[in-house]
Amino acid sequence: MKKITTSIVSLGLLLALMPAPTVANNATEWQQRLTELSESRSRGEAHLQRNQYRHPVETLMFFGIEPQMSVLEIWPVRGWYTEILAPFLKDEGQLTIAHFRLDGGNNADEKSVFWTRLTNRLEQRILQQEATFGQVSRVALDPPNFIPQLAADQFDMVLSFRNVHIWDQAGHLRATLENMFRVLKPGGILGMVEHRAAKVTELTSYAVEGYTDEAYLIAVAEAIGFHLIDRSEINANAKDTKDYVKGVYTLPPTLALGQEDRDFYQNIGESDRMTLKFIKPQDVDSVD
Repeated sequence: MKKITTSIVSLGLLLALMPAPTVANNATEWQQRLTELSESRSRGEAHLQRNQYRHPVETLMFFGIEPQMSVLEIWPVRGWYTEILAPFLKDEGQLTIAHFRLDGGNNADEKSVFWTRLTNRLEQRILQQEATFGQVSRVALDPPNFIPQLAADQFDMVLSFRNVHIWDQAGHLRATLENMFRVLKPGGILGMVEHRAAKVTELTSYAVEGYTDEAYLIAVAEAIGFHLIDRSEINANAKDTKDYVKGVYTLPPTLALGQEDRDFYQNIGESDRMTLKFIKPQDVDSVD
C-alpha cells in the first residue's frame, strides 16, 4: 500500500510540474500573431506610422479577441484594422465588416461621399487580395440599420473604432447600439474606441466636433442592456487639449488646418481616446 501511495503522490507532483496548455499560453501566441500582422510592411508606411497612436495589439488583446471568433467590424473605411483582423481570423474564425453603403445610401453630405469612395477601394482590395484577407463577409450599415438585416445572436465580438460621434451627431446612437446589441451572442463583447471629450466636472464635459463624453456613452450603452466590464487608457493622450477650431479633425491624421501650425499638431499626435469593453449578459435573449 505504501508503494502505491507513493506512486500516486509522485504522479500528482509530476503532473503539477508539467506545462499544460493554458489560456495564457494561447494569449501569448495570439499576441505574437497580432504583432506580426500589425507590423507587416504590406500595410504601407502610413498605416504603420499610426501604430504608435492606435496600439492595435494591446487594444485587441484588451478586448479579448481569439482566432476562432466570429467578429463584426463596424465602418472599417480604409481597412486599418481590417488588414489585421481578417488574416488573424481567416483560418479558424470569421470576419464580417459593416461598411458604408456603396451606393451612398441616404447620405448626400461631403463626408459620406468621401467615406463611400474609400469603402469602394477597400472592397476592391479585399477581392483582389483574398489570400491575405480570406473570405470576409460584408454587409452595409446605414445607421441605425444593417443592410441586409443581420440575424440575432450571431457574433462573438463587435468592434467599433471612432464611429460613435458620427452616430450621436446624426441622432442614431441609441438605435445603432441597439442593433449591435441584437446581433451579439449572449456573453459577446462590444469593444469601442472613441475620441474622448474634455471633462469639466464629474457631471459635465466639453465636446467640440468629433469628441464624445465617456460617461454619456457608457450610460447609453448600459441603458440598452450592455454591461461595462472594463475600460483602458491604452489609447489615452494627455497632450490632447480638445479645444481646436476644427475639433478632432485638427489633429493627425486629418490635419484639417493644412500647413497652419502643422508641426504643433503633429507633436500632439492623435486624439485622446477612451477604450471601453462591454458585454451582452448571458441571460439576455434577442428577438429578430
